[in-house]
Amino acid sequence: MAPFLPGHVFDAEASGKLCGSDACVPKLEGAIAAAPFGSAAILPISWMYIKMLGPDGLKAATGHAILNANYMAARLNGAYDVLFTGKNGQCAHEFILDLRPLKAATGITEEDVAKRLQDYGFHSPTMSWPVSGTLMVEPTESEDLAELDRFCDAMLSIRAEIDEIGKGNIALEDSPLRNAPHTMETLLSESWDKPYSREVAAYPAPWIKPNKFWPSCGRVDNVYGDRNLICTCPPLEAYEDEDDIKKVA
Repeated sequence: MAPFLPGHVFDAEASGKLCGSDACVPKLEGAIAAAPFGSAAILPISWMYIKMLGPDGLKAATGHAILNANYMAARLNGAYDVLFTGKNGQCAHEFILDLRPLKAATGITEEDVAKRLQDYGFHSPTMSWPVSGTLMVEPTESEDLAELDRFCDAMLSIRAEIDEIGKGNIALEDSPLRNAPHTMETLLSESWDKPYSREVAAYPAPWIKPNKFWPSCGRVDNVYGDRNLICTCPPLEAYEDEDDIKKVA
């Protein structure tokens, strides 16, 4: 694998080395980062966190992370399938919610749940990794019980919304899940053609009203930008004339 290691165009010490039968020579091509040794902040931040916690604090933080994950998994288990638990039914510091059975039954996808979580004030957990069609929740040691319960309440409320689709009370394409997230612009528009109310769209749970997070945009095609190069920069000709440069700046 040595020939495929990254190099560095200026720093021989930081570059990888190609070793032949006689000697090893610096590999100066194939850089993957501007900084010779990568991001300089990654290791110091981790080191400082560990040093400030100390042995006892690090053990306590780890214990809290594992406890938080297992508490949430226990609350959500039954409403959602929890994957890869141990022989005692517990998980480590994170757990995976399987959305695939719900997709098969109702058509609701992990993306629908992820988008709807924005209406509840949450950024989605890791989606479709390491298992496609799932959400991986990792609460860490820093979340208090109120925040853990708030997320669990949101997920249980979303499950109730999914059940409404499963019962045939609302069509998939007309559901709050498929139309999420709901922006302020959409909710304040003169026309509203959804079969559910604006309040259901914006405030699906009563505890959201005092501290509402408003998504900045509605749903977008997640992979369109990856498959279609769209440049919003001025053309190179704009930089040839001094007056044009001032306009761009």
